[in-house]
Amino acid sequence: MSLTLAAAQTIMTAALAKGREMNLNPLTVAVLDAGGHLQALLREDGTSTLRADIAQGKAGGALALGINSRAIGERAENQAYFVQACNALAGGRLVPVAGGVLIKDAGGTTIGAVGITGDSSDNDEACAIAGIQAAGLVAFGA
Repeated sequence: MSLTLAAAQTIMTAALAKGREMNLNPLTVAVLDAGGHLQALLREDGTSTLRADIAQGKAGGALALGINSRAIGERAENQAYFVQACNALAGGRLVPVAGGVLIKDAGGTTIGAVGITGDSSDNDEACAIAGIQAAGLVAFGA
């Protein structure tokens, strides 16, 4: 199974709805396919200019290392040189804080990742998980 545009749109719409329900700051949502290519991106009004890159960095880091960006951040605390080296290899595009979540199909295959930024990292992650689940997919680690 591959990540479809329709699924990516559902993820983004549901994630943004969760953010409105929680009364969060304006969010930016990036959905990447399994190859790390941008499938879709939405920015709410009022987001800052770097948010699209941050959202893609959270999702891309998750795909690159095969773990959610929260786990990358935790690993950075214990193995700072390793995560720094990975970030250098990724051209500085890895963002090691919560908000990047792997998307898996029902069989457990990674088919993409979603990255969200704009509020606290914990809230960003909660919206990512809500979006993935709304699309009938599995949020890895949720």
